[in-house]
Amino acid sequence: MAVGSRPLVPSRLAPGGVAHGSRRAPRSRIGGYVALTKPRIIELLLITTVPTMVLAAGGWPRTTLVLITLAGGSLAAGGANAINMVVDRDIDRLMPRTQNRPLVTGLLSPREALVFAVLLEVAAFAVLWAWANLLAAILALSAALFYVFVYTLWLKRTSTQNIVIGGAAGAVPVLVGWAAVRDALGWEPLVLFVVMFLWTPPHFWALAIKYADDYRAADVPMLPAVAPAAVTVRQMVLYTAAMVAATMVLWPVAELGPIYWASAAVLGALFLWGTIDLGRSPTASRAMRVFGYSISYVTLLFAALTVDVLVRRPG
Repeated sequence: MAVGSRPLVPSRLAPGGVAHGSRRAPRSRIGGYVALTKPRIIELLLITTVPTMVLAAGGWPRTTLVLITLAGGSLAAGGANAINMVVDRDIDRLMPRTQNRPLVTGLLSPREALVFAVLLEVAAFAVLWAWANLLAAILALSAALFYVFVYTLWLKRTSTQNIVIGGAAGAVPVLVGWAAVRDALGWEPLVLFVVMFLWTPPHFWALAIKYADDYRAADVPMLPAVAPAAVTVRQMVLYTAAMVAATMVLWPVAELGPIYWASAAVLGALFLWGTIDLGRSPTASRAMRVFGYSISYVTLLFAALTVDVLVRRPG
């Protein structure tokens, strides 16, 4: 698909048709069950949960509560990811980067994966309700249900706005973290939710630019697969600019200090520049640099939030 007069660089495939960077197929059934949960996605969700808990507590919260919240959140996200693999096993066979997933290789059956997923969701709700509070449990379960029913079953195969609307599920962990500490919500977690909601499209579309051919082969209407890359990048710039603005709103709302606002300003400027620069030459390699930075961005932003709270309000 052309980008103006410049073709989009397709993803390079390793021998056997597996995209470079694809994870090897798990060999053991235990490894298969672990792969169903998509551990790397869970890691990213947890990066936002603990700093939000620190902000909610005005210092370091009870370590046992942190561990409980992380456990419950991981179980809920893992269950949702497993159901996603059950539903998407047909298109996973068509995309080189997902052909090693355990339901595609036959390592596990769909029934086994679905039972495993339901057990994870039940365990997540029980853990959070018993040792955190009911609000945190309901929020975690609602995120999983939204991811499965709204994103996976409805939007993913029908709308270019799939990752925009569906990405809201990935923003819920900040609400779970805050609720676990406060047993209530407030403006601070809502602003953080908006930040993560706006972060998701430029983050994911950067990856989807590289794998646009995969999505076309599977007939999944991810924006980079159905629109010129110039359109995708323009949307990325808009979402990134709105996200940076939201991070600055958090500064007065949460009464944060210079460590946070300086970090948010610098990190946000770099992210915005990266997306703008991508528009000048929207190749797969440049898109992956933006994707990689987007992960570093959210990690460093929430780290700065944590440091700011602990330094100014050591509790």
